[in-house]
Amino acid sequence: MKQIIAGVIVLLSLVSCGNKKANIDPFASITNLVDSAKNEQADSTNIEKASDEPKPIEADESFDDFIYNFASDNALQKQRVVFPLPYYNLDHASKIEKKFWKHDALFSKQSYYTLLFDREEDMDLVGDTSLTSVQMEWIFIKKRMVKKYYFERIKGAWMLEAINLRPIEENENEDFVEFFGHFASDTIFQRQRIREPLLFVTTDPDDDFSILETTLELDQWFAFRPALPVDKLSNINYGQKNSDRSSHKILALKGVGNGFSNILYFQRRENGWELYKFEDTSI
Repeated sequence: MKQIIAGVIVLLSLVSCGNKKANIDPFASITNLVDSAKNEQADSTNIEKASDEPKPIEADESFDDFIYNFASDNALQKQRVVFPLPYYNLDHASKIEKKFWKHDALFSKQSYYTLLFDREEDMDLVGDTSLTSVQMEWIFIKKRMVKKYYFERIKGAWMLEAINLRPIEENENEDFVEFFGHFASDTIFQRQRIREPLLFVTTDPDDDFSILETTLELDQWFAFRPALPVDKLSNINYGQKNSDRSSHKILALKGVGNGFSNILYFQRRENGWELYKFEDTSI
């Protein structure tokens, strides 16, 4: 018993002496381990939160590259939609929750898509890497409706922020969408609305790097013309103006990964819209 008491006294003495040299925490090692685990857990949580945020990819530099990836990749599409997504159907506003979202292939399953411009210089906006706001549109010709997708580039990553479905505004002059629906589906009407001779621009068959500018007779147009969309048009608004009052419209038909490229130039005259120039620079 005396030996035990003596041992306790010695131990207390050692602890007391040690305290004079430093304030030693006997649980320091355990505390450090706990703190380390907490830090690791916090870091892990931050990583998880960061992983939930959309990370820019190479395709984000060009909206055209992004929109094709967005339309064809289901996983990427879900990452690039701001949920719950505002959806405006005429005067009715709602929001789409992520669990109810269905993949939207846009135009990726078509052989080509279309673009609308009022001026030739606006076509230079295609491929502009400085854009931060772009709208992709479906123009339903027969239903006279427009479905618009609003994209914003946030921290370098393109995100879909809203969808708006609205009617096409009525115009006192001949409406281009209405005209084009008639032009694309009625060959008799088409003959009446083509300027003769028709300006024609194409690649030189003997030199792919040279451009030929010539003219086509009416029957030659029907031999060279592309298949025209009759139900709906797509459009990507990079910032160009598409005014209902414009006297010129340019409809570009761009192939989806197949080198197809046709451009139709229209002008509104007293008797209505007419095609005055056709460009085929397909590869």
